[in-house]
Amino acid sequence: MTRAHDDRGADSLEPIAKADRLLVALDFDGVLAPLVDEPMSARATARGGAAVDRLAALPRTTVALVSGRSLADLRIIAEHDDASRIWLAGSHGAEHWRPEGTPAHVDPVAADTASASLAEAVTADARRLVADVPGVRIEPKAYGFALHTRLAGPDETASAQAAIESLVAQAAPGWRRRTGKDVVEFAWRHEGKDTAVAELRKATGASAVLFAGDDVTDEDALRSLCPGDLGVHVGEGETAASLLVPDPDAFAELLSALADLRAS
Repeated sequence: MTRAHDDRGADSLEPIAKADRLLVALDFDGVLAPLVDEPMSARATARGGAAVDRLAALPRTTVALVSGRSLADLRIIAEHDDASRIWLAGSHGAEHWRPEGTPAHVDPVAADTASASLAEAVTADARRLVADVPGVRIEPKAYGFALHTRLAGPDETASAQAAIESLVAQAAPGWRRRTGKDVVEFAWRHEGKDTAVAELRKATGASAVLFAGDDVTDEDALRSLCPGDLGVHVGEGETAASLLVPDPDAFAELLSALADLRAS
């Protein structure tokens, strides 16, 4: 694994910067934005946001945010509007937004009212189960819910997780379970960030992909990258990425360097 502050880190960008058609696919939380206690207060760093805008404006270059957030929440925290050039894949790739004039996304799963109704009921039950547990929060998602324990102590976390795991095992045993930093998510849609990146690669005609993530849920995408792609992990921990940077500020520097190389 190469660290970006090594000389080899800068060298890793040169081949990807020269790609004929480049897709830059990025997780948001922990990558462009520092992790925060209040999820909806997350915002990209100024330098990271500027680098994203520069890359998105370059010819034959597509920038996409690939997040576990619902599409609606991702648009808020990314300060994203309908005039944006930046593509979005929310809910781990189950939801998509594309700029006007690009190929439309066709959802392979038709509206499933039974699953949606079950998700609403199970989410309500989950909220009741942890309503009195300090520091624990249930976040409704587009296709399920997430249990957040960032502000909870070890005992409260263990108690809440046990209660929620039991609930889902009984009420929705077929749901996909994902773990992250102080969060466990359950959803009836099973898409992952690997499928999101594959679909974005096909839709954009990308000849190379840079994907960056910081959490366990990003590893599916990192493991799916092809020869000639570049995987970046932000933070510490085991990863399939070939390049490691310590934090969003350092990643913003990396993106800025990529924009410089790509523009030249």
